Amino acid sequence: MGENEQTKLEIPANISVRDLALLLDSSPIDIIKALMNNGMMASINQQIDFDSAAIVAADMGFEAELETDEEIEEQKDTGEIPFWRQLIADENEKQLKPRPPVVTILGHVDHGKTSLLDAIRHENVAEGEAGGITQHIGAYQIEHNKNIITFLDTPGHAAFTAMRARGAQGADIVVLVVAADDGVMPQTKEAIAHAKAAQVPIVVALNKVDKANANPDRVKQQLAEQELVPDDWGGETIVVPVSAKQKEGIDDLLEAILLVADNTDIRANPTGRVIGTVIEAELDKAKGAVATLLVQNGVLKQGDIVAAGKTYGRLKAMFDQYGKPIKKVGPSTPVSVMGLNDVPSAGELFQTTGSEKEARQMVAERVEAQKMQDRSKKKATLEDLFSSFQAGETKELRLIVKADVEGSLEPIIGEVEKLGAGEISTNVLYAETGNIGNNDIMLASASQAIVIGFNVQADSSARRLAEAEGVSIRLYDVIYRMSEDIEKALKGMLEPEIIETVIGKAEVLAVFSVSKMGKIAGCRVREGELRRNAKVRLYRGKDILFEGDIASLKHEKEDVKEIQQGHECGIGLKKFSDIQEGDIIECYILEKSA
Repeated sequence: MGENEQTKLEIPANISVRDLALLLDSSPIDIIKALMNNGMMASINQQIDFDSAAIVAADMGFEAELETDEEIEEQKDTGEIPFWRQLIADENEKQLKPRPPVVTILGHVDHGKTSLLDAIRHENVAEGEAGGITQHIGAYQIEHNKNIITFLDTPGHAAFTAMRARGAQGADIVVLVVAADDGVMPQTKEAIAHAKAAQVPIVVALNKVDKANANPDRVKQQLAEQELVPDDWGGETIVVPVSAKQKEGIDDLLEAILLVADNTDIRANPTGRVIGTVIEAELDKAKGAVATLLVQNGVLKQGDIVAAGKTYGRLKAMFDQYGKPIKKVGPSTPVSVMGLNDVPSAGELFQTTGSEKEARQMVAERVEAQKMQDRSKKKATLEDLFSSFQAGETKELRLIVKADVEGSLEPIIGEVEKLGAGEISTNVLYAETGNIGNNDIMLASASQAIVIGFNVQADSSARRLAEAEGVSIRLYDVIYRMSEDIEKALKGMLEPEIIETVIGKAEVLAVFSVSKMGKIAGCRVREGELRRNAKVRLYRGKDILFEGDIASLKHEKEDVKEIQQGHECGIGLKKFSDIQEGDIIECYILEKSA
């Protein structure tokens, strides 16, 4: 092979900084520095376009060529490339082999996710071994008609999204459990949004069909409304009637999973680099750090040195789902391991290294890259949308929409879709009623979306999480103002948004009536500080009863401009007197974004 051929490298249309580092056999921090030298700020998990990647590749002695796999290009047009494809992007095509599909189960609470997992497990494990599954390792494998299927035993979209937020994705297929007597519920819609955002195929398990009040046709209609048109209605979504309680329809569900897996062509290179995802981990008093790893490429062996997130170590022991010691595992296989120097986070990527020195260096680079990412972390904002589009960094505006009532959602979504008919499209990943919570922020973080609220509030914990994850929240009470902002953003004319920063919290210890002033709250500042010219909210439990200005702020009968943590004060709220002991007053300021 000539020198020129050796330096040529195929790079997909979009690639994360982490994957580009692997492709160029470099460190993520070197890639980030190279991008910065070329005027582009990027985090370790951020997607960059081919042109940016090609510049970095050229700096490192490679000639970049655009990857021409038609299937990848077709999928790229609809969103991000499925995670397993990213893992094998630079593997030798001739060495790729089919691997068992990895399945996770999502759905609304009480619709039977755990019961279904139990039914699948006990129906299909070898006789005599069912009782042997005593330890919980977060995943297990079953055999159906001589085909292996791996199930992640962590039902719930919070864990699924946490993985995506860290740049990983454990599952190839999502089984969406919907109760035939209950239908599509808020968490069902949320689960659908997570699966669609991750570009993962969905198989619907229509559970509880044995119940007298089951109404499968009504549920299918609801699924069709969520763009999951059942296959028997001429759509592409396989809907399988099951009863986890009666253990009926389990074989049909497994057949459907295998059918989807065949059509998806899930592959890995058993002889390639060893890489995968941390499913879960804990600190055991006797064993130390114990982690469940899902191998997604290559073969992991006892004695291998592994770097996982910010932890590393030589694998001293490995155990299968029955707790039996094993020496090696291949793609799609879960394994419990001992030997890491600390507990890694669920969703972290792991890979093997040639030496402990190399593993330590890799972890140090990740820690440094994370620090750089935190320093340069930038929210996906409406203000930056047009410039990101011009720079080729984005082709669509992704939104999470929360509204006070169901009747508000339809006109908002309709307005958003109408606005996205130009060069930059709009994509509502998830829309539901209720206040903005942590799940909304995690979905937005994983999908680089913006959260829009109409006549709702963001929980204080959600605001803190949004700040940490770099997620932008926009709140509106008039639809036309929302559509006006989006339209301006799509045209690149939007003014800087107003950023809210919580600066302090106080607890109401007593309430006093003062003539001419009304009710005064005697408070102690628990966090930060309160400022006379700032805004405040009054919480009673999770409910917000007041949002507005401070009428008076006193410390020992003296008017003050601010009061610090640990001190007591008297607060009067402008045109509001329904204050009770135990209420929490949150103080915040509003500033224009840079």
